[in-house]
Amino acid sequence: MTAAPDPGAGPVIGLDLGGTKIAAALVGPDGTVLRRHTRPTPARAGARAVLDALAGAAREVDDGARAIGVAAAGVVDPRGGVVTSATDAITGWAGTALAAGLHERTGLPVACDNDVRATAATELAALPHPDASLLYVAVGTGVGGAVAVDGRMLHGSAGIAGHLGHVPSPEAADLPCTCGRRGHLEAIASGPAITALYERLSGRPAARLQEVAERAGAGDADARRAITTGARATGRATGGLANALGPHRVVVGGGVPHIGDLYWSALTDAFTAELMAPLRHLRPVPPRLGADAAVRGAALLTRTEPLHGTPARHTGRAVPPHTPGGPA
Repeated sequence: MTAAPDPGAGPVIGLDLGGTKIAAALVGPDGTVLRRHTRPTPARAGARAVLDALAGAAREVDDGARAIGVAAAGVVDPRGGVVTSATDAITGWAGTALAAGLHERTGLPVACDNDVRATAATELAALPHPDASLLYVAVGTGVGGAVAVDGRMLHGSAGIAGHLGHVPSPEAADLPCTCGRRGHLEAIASGPAITALYERLSGRPAARLQEVAERAGAGDADARRAITTGARATGRATGGLANALGPHRVVVGGGVPHIGDLYWSALTDAFTAELMAPLRHLRPVPPRLGADAAVRGAALLTRTEPLHGTPARHTGRAVPPHTPGGPA
């Protein structure tokens, strides 16, 4: 279930952990961002270094916060406070006792969830009906997602619900995926995957997706084909999922959709071509909150998910930290 702002509560810290950077914010009871801080993610230094960096980022914005919410990369189980699975974007991240480790470093109770699901919660909270359904897709370095049905965000076994990048995609054929399998959507639709496809098509190197987008804008046919292939793959998969789930709103976020109209048009056309008749009115839309969505979603976790750890500055109910065999 989603939660409305609580004017009687104190501020909380929202942390957004990605493979390249950590964003931190002090968020007021009405959802206003009061302070901000960013720093690089020490992604190759191991889980303990990442937890240290998260704690350091939290201290930079703290001013009487009552709790911390973490929106983190990987498959996250908010009930156990643990990263149950992860790609190699952050070395040794799978198995990390995220909530317990961060509580030990800060003294504050910690709630956590997958980063895309936390961001999607802000979209769900903004929908006018309490029983609304939502499909959220995030296309960036990887492809993630979140699903809410009848007003409730789905977590699933081990917190894996919503990992839409790992549905089969015809466009991906036999391409290797970051999860270790083959033929998944992420292998053709993520930013690095589109860039790699361009390199295969053209025989020319490209340092990043933005370079591919610039070449497409200049008329490079291979660049246009790479971008539209990735976009169509995302649109087709999302349209099929919409048929299965019947969402009231479909949101496509992440960095990749920002490369321009060529991408967005191809995605939308492929999405609408898949829809069954009752959903023909549905169109994918960008996120409402822009750059602050993830940290505000992380802050919202402190009110919708279990708080782990004995509180040092918190008077509400918390649960004991879960400490599996993974690093903390």
